Amino acid sequence: MELLSHHLLTQAYNNGWANHRLYKACLQLNHDEFVAPRCSFFPSIKATLNHLLTVDWFYLNALECEQRGEAPEADGERFFEPEQPFATCTDLHTQQAQADQRLIAYCRLLRDDQLRRYVSIVRPDRVQREQRLRLLAHLFEHQIHHRGQVHAMLSDTSVRPPQLDEFFCEEEAPLRADDFAELGWSEEQVWRA
Repeated sequence: MELLSHHLLTQAYNNGWANHRLYKACLQLNHDEFVAPRCSFFPSIKATLNHLLTVDWFYLNALECEQRGEAPEADGERFFEPEQPFATCTDLHTQQAQADQRLIAYCRLLRDDQLRRYVSIVRPDRVQREQRLRLLAHLFEHQIHHRGQVHAMLSDTSVRPPQLDEFFCEEEAPLRADDFAELGWSEEQVWRA
């Protein structure tokens, strides 16, 4: 079994599941709560979720271009214009779910012997080159970091923050069964041998 690449695939599934749970909570907010100024790195739940999505687009583009053997897009900054492309939680949720599926599909194709290949990331002033493994580790950590901020901001709303600090423990499969059904996933799909 390809252990490291399979671990990255389970991380991608966990990332999608955590986003699903977070958005289920955020979708319960009224629009005023969604856009209200809050104390965090980004000034609102709306701004933070938009940032998560645009950064996902940016890195997914670089990863997918490398995988297809294409040169990276010269205008990587286009993913951040506008800075907040979506005004509603519903629109953000739809787009984030698509980005999560792209990340899962990308990770599904990875093999251990390919993880040290370099990916080119177009920055405004240079082209950054990072190994796939390091770039994916960064992308997962970025999601965790900002999801945590949204989680904390939810604590100051009428909606209870969801449990996000679990990682697919076998005994807890029944606790995620409804979420997996909503996502169209199965335990076997995530933990394939």
